[in-house]
This record gives sequence, C-alpha cells and structure tokens, in this order.
Amino acid sequence: MKTLPEEYRWMGYKRKGGKKGIRNRVLVIYTVKCSEFVARRIAELAADSDVEVLGFDGCTDNQYAVNLLISLIRHPNVGGILAVGLGCEYIQPEWLSNIAKEEEKESAWLFIQNEGGTRTAINKGVEEVQRILKKLKQTPRVEMGFDDLVIGAECGGSDYTSGLAGNVVVGRFFDKLVDMGGTAIFEEIVEAIGLVDLLTKRAVDQKAKEEIQYTYDKALEYCKAVRQYSVSPGNFAGGLSTIEEKSMGAVVKSGSRPIQGVLKVSVEANKPGLWLLDSTPDPHWMQFGITNPNDNEGLMDLISCGTHIVFLVTGRGNVVGSAVSPCIKITGNHDTFRRMEEDMDFDASPVLEGQCSQDELAEYLTHMVAEIASGKETKSEMLGHREYYIPYKYQEKEVGRKCVCR
Repeated sequence: MKTLPEEYRWMGYKRKGGKKGIRNRVLVIYTVKCSEFVARRIAELAADSDVEVLGFDGCTDNQYAVNLLISLIRHPNVGGILAVGLGCEYIQPEWLSNIAKEEEKESAWLFIQNEGGTRTAINKGVEEVQRILKKLKQTPRVEMGFDDLVIGAECGGSDYTSGLAGNVVVGRFFDKLVDMGGTAIFEEIVEAIGLVDLLTKRAVDQKAKEEIQYTYDKALEYCKAVRQYSVSPGNFAGGLSTIEEKSMGAVVKSGSRPIQGVLKVSVEANKPGLWLLDSTPDPHWMQFGITNPNDNEGLMDLISCGTHIVFLVTGRGNVVGSAVSPCIKITGNHDTFRRMEEDMDFDASPVLEGQCSQDELAEYLTHMVAEIASGKETKSEMLGHREYYIPYKYQEKEVGRKCVCR
C-alpha cells in the first residue's frame, strides 16, 4: 500500500489487542430505567464533555440489549465506564464493570439501594468518574490512519438530493476508504427493497451472496408483516415518489466495492472491506411488539460494530448526534444546509450545481473525516447531542455472554 499523505495520519488511543480509538470517553451506563436519573446527574456534575450517559430501560431479560451494551464497553472510543444499577434488575452493573476490566479499561459500579439513595449514590458516582477521568489522561497514544478506521453510514429524512449527492459522496468516500485498507459498514436493508440482484452481484464469494440473500428475504418479510416499508410522508414531501426510488438512493451510499458479508448488530468485522449490517429482528414471537426503527437506533447499531465515526445522510435535515462515536451529518440539499448550518456538517450540493466533481467532493469529505478523527468536534459534539436508542429485539445468534442474576 502506498504511503498516505501526512494529513491522513493522526494520534489515537491505544486499546487492548491492537485496537485504536479516536476518542477517550467515559460511559455512565444505567442498567434499568430506575437508575437513569442518578446516572444523568453523575454525568452532569462530572462536568466533562468526554462523559457520556447511556443505558437500557428494561427490567426484563433481552440478550440483544445485553450484547449491545457489551459492544459499547468494548468500543475503541471508550476508555472507561461507571455502571449504575438500582439493585434488582436483570443486567448487573458489577458484571458490566468486570467486562471493562477484562478490556483493560478503567471501571466502577454501584447499586443505588446499597449506597442508601439518590444523593449518596450521586456523590459516590461523581468521585468514581473523576477518578476514571484522571487515569485516562495517562492513556498511551498511537499513530492512526484510514487503514485503522471503521466508519458506518445510514440515511434518514431523505429527499431527492439524497440519492443524487448526499449518499453518492458517501459511496465515493467508502470506495476510497476500502482502497486505503479501512472498513466501511452500511445498513438499512429495509431500504434496499427491489435491489437484491444488485447487492448479491457484489458479493465477494458464495457465502457472502447467501448471507445477503437471506438478509434481504428476512427484511422483505418483516416489512410485509408490520405493513410498513421504509418510506414516509416526509420523503414524499422531499420529492421521492416510491420505495424503489428511495432504495436506489439509499444503496448508492455503499459505493461500488465488493461486499465481504453481513454483520449482525454488536459484531465487529473480522477483516477490512465493505460490509452490510443486518439490524432487522430475526423471526420470533415479539412479546414486546415490533421493533421501533429510527435514526438513533440505526446509529447505535452501527456503533455497536466498532465504528469510530458514523455518517447520517439527510436531505431534509436532522439535529441528532450519537453517544460514543462522532456523527457527521451530510446533506445534498443546499437550502437545508444553509437553513440548518449550526447542525449540518457537510454540504454535498456543490456537485449538483457543477461546482465540483464527485471525486473532488469525496476528497473534501476525506479531509473532514481526518480532521474529526484527529480530534476536531462535529457540530453535534459541540452542541452536546448524545442521542441513542436501545430497544428490545430478538437476535438468533448470541454474540455476548449471558448476564446471570444474583
């Protein structure tokens, strides 16, 4: 591989097993809705932008949610965690803390019931977070480049420019990333309805082809079962007319390189290249109703696969960010970018106006990614957006370890 330009190298954070992170964040994880207030107060009083709050609201066993929390603890952008529980829920904070220790990360845990209540639990939690932050200042640094990066992409709030510019520039960038030895992950198989032949033809081998076909068939049956395809009134208002039209625009963000295979949520790619993420629930009796797909869930699904940065392509505009990994919001609609410039990061519209080529636009995005990876904050990071969503969902393959109640 050719030597990359100097601006394409930066210093990251060394993790166990050769992993490298572009952020060094502390997660305050609540393990049940009852402990969310205390967790949020701990983060607020810690008063540090690298402290993030996330968690799972449910009391009932759900392996999908457990797997996702484990993947976030292991994420290369995370340097330490504090797990906060009430004391009687299924997911045990001590167990999560021990997983962090196995990853050689700073960790602590507490039960609000054992601490005596809200105030005492908050005070102890703040002390632990401050201790962790102090230790993270000693994290070894290591050189990084695009060959180390894992980047994910999804689109939401699409309009007619998404398939002409916004998703196109991501596809061109993904081709560059793969060529430089990096890893690209795209999702939203429910937005590929009608395009199965295009996807299977790009499979790197027979195994990948079978995985793509199975994933597509499952997504199609899911859409039929819930009587909802991934097209909305907002898409129609933005100039899209059919699910087929939206599908063509959505899949173009995958670029043109061969698809290595299909990843499940919370599973990292075992080699570089382009991957498809399957986030559709596996066939199962959904005791808690159907899944609630939304942009925040999609971003968390991508992050659970180890993505350092996530792209959110949105023609009509969006304001969300993401916990754990920086979110770069891209629009191909100049009116949207001008109207929402305090939230949108990248304007892909110049290619529609003939001001630059698609390759030139992809190069501009490459420079922005290098800047974000080296520490520059995205718009959502500067504003403090840290959205996430962890639902109940069924996943056939268990990718984590069962949490055993005491």
